[in-house]
Amino acid sequence: MPRVRRRNVPEPLLRHLIQRLREREITAEQLAALRGWLMTEPEVPAGPWYKEFGGLTVCGDGELIKTFLVPGQLAFGTKL
Repeated sequence: MPRVRRRNVPEPLLRHLIQRLREREITAEQLAALRGWLMTEPEVPAGPWYKEFGGLTVCGDGELIKTFLVPGQLAFGTKL
């Protein structure tokens, strides 16, 4: 199983993630929870997946985080 990539994220994807953080008003507490999880170097499925962090849902595909969702937005893939 792959691990979430934390370095060498493609520039267009990184810009997308930063834009979503701003647009969806992700809180410092939610980011801290995400950071704590990433520090564990989590394994993720090779395909679509998502992980919930109290009002924030992180969606990925394989080793890459693809977007951030807020309550009311539906995630798909394997729930972690």
